[in-house]
Amino acid sequence: MTSDNINQPRINRPWINHPRVGVIGLGNAGCAIAAAFLKVSASASASASVSGYDIDAGRRDAAAEIGITSHDNMASFVAAVDVIILSLPHPEISLAVTKELLAFFDAPGDVPKLIIDTSTVTPQTATDCAAMARASGVGFVDAAIAGGVASMAAGQMTFFMGGSDADKALARPVLNPVAVDIHDLGAIGAGMGIKVVNNAVMHALMVVLIEAFAMSKKLGVPNDTLISILNREEGILRPLIHRVRERMDHGDFDGGMSVTNARKDSCLALVTAQDLGVPLFAISASHTPYEIAEAKGLGAADYAALSRLWEDWAQIEFKEK
Repeated sequence: MTSDNINQPRINRPWINHPRVGVIGLGNAGCAIAAAFLKVSASASASASVSGYDIDAGRRDAAAEIGITSHDNMASFVAAVDVIILSLPHPEISLAVTKELLAFFDAPGDVPKLIIDTSTVTPQTATDCAAMARASGVGFVDAAIAGGVASMAAGQMTFFMGGSDADKALARPVLNPVAVDIHDLGAIGAGMGIKVVNNAVMHALMVVLIEAFAMSKKLGVPNDTLISILNREEGILRPLIHRVRERMDHGDFDGGMSVTNARKDSCLALVTAQDLGVPLFAISASHTPYEIAEAKGLGAADYAALSRLWEDWAQIEFKEK
């Protein structure tokens, strides 16, 4: 028996062409998601509605003001919907809410529903929630959202989706009307994992940029000037496009800027920051792998060869082409 067969619902889902959508978690993101679905539903039917539930009465009231059918208890919410979208703030809450939801689905004759978790949680949380849902014959996918509240409300969402093929097939037509893109990333947990990775890059990069602009400011260079410098083709995107795509993907580390020269430049940045009185955290931490790579004999290789350290540490291979 395949994993997809395990995930098949107990009975057919007659609602799949016209699902009643409900959102649990009516904070900024959840309310925006519900608003997007309401807009789509309203364009299809004058009597269409989108349900919402939150333990916070104030959030329920705010959702009701924009047209969401707000429920003050889980039972009435579950009875009113076919597809449940989670937009919750913490992994533990996603686990608790999923468990609570599934208790309603165990009633004899109840039609199994589909749960789509858009919360930002760990891959393990998504895996655990999906296992609980599978045991109750309920579909579950993780579909983390990339983008801000404005794009959510506008129905211009990018989803990172993971799950069984059967469950993703159910989720895709539900999400399509409010999506600009749906990335099918594979097994359950992959969507959440990539969202976490994406956010980690953005958050770490933010610290790097703040450190860089602090040094720039100390040097008397206007912010706009450094923005223009980093925004060039040879600027901030070059490590991604050239070093990752053109070198790591191909395992090609011949020529280019050597680890030795990159280490030298990193040292100069540390000295310059010290001279300017600018504290560094992210940039100083990133210097350490250059020292390790040099000590391991990678000095002559292009500095994308730092990836070999992680291949060894994580037991992976980056080369794909």
